[in-house]
Amino acid sequence: MPIERRPLREQIRDELLRKLDRGDFAAGTDINEVALASELGVSRTPLREALITLAGEGVLESNQGRGFRFAPVSRKEFRELCEIVGALESLALQLSDAGYLRRLGPKLLRLARDFPDQVAEQQEIERHDDEWHDLLLSGCPNERLLDLITSVKAGMRRYAHLQAGDDAPLEREAAEHCRIAEALVEGDLPAATAALRDNWVNGMERMMSRLTE
Repeated sequence: MPIERRPLREQIRDELLRKLDRGDFAAGTDINEVALASELGVSRTPLREALITLAGEGVLESNQGRGFRFAPVSRKEFRELCEIVGALESLALQLSDAGYLRRLGPKLLRLARDFPDQVAEQQEIERHDDEWHDLLLSGCPNERLLDLITSVKAGMRRYAHLQAGDDAPLEREAAEHCRIAEALVEGDLPAATAALRDNWVNGMERMMSRLTE
């Protein structure tokens, strides 16, 4: 793993999330800290710090004092996480400067229209949606709120590969992002916020159809 000029525990956390995104780990999998430290080329101390951070984000859970494992998944938890992120992103949007959002609207609309496919590969959907939502919230001045959104989203990552790999075609609704952007172009923040909540609710229902109890 390449070493960067930032805390090693953060680099390890990010690398574990990338592995999770690629489907290298399954929900409920126990973590062998010795083997994982060797694989990453790091000592167990920063690895454990990263694992503790991920446990706090809900990605991992403590395995009865015997270490960590990737948290199991459930329809109930996924619904709750989507409801939380939808509410937090809506708040971040409401806290953003209205003028900034109106100027940002055309770019968001263009990006949404540039990716119109209703069916696309999962990895491509995730990348595009993450970039789009990050841009949408880029005017929020509350950094703690943005950090909280990032943390809760991290807890949702283990759901990404439950039923399909990165190259599996999945359903999406491109028009939902267009409706949010169109409302911002019109200067209608309440409509944009409502459309953002709808986007999360509808996305949740699409994923819920893939989950098993």
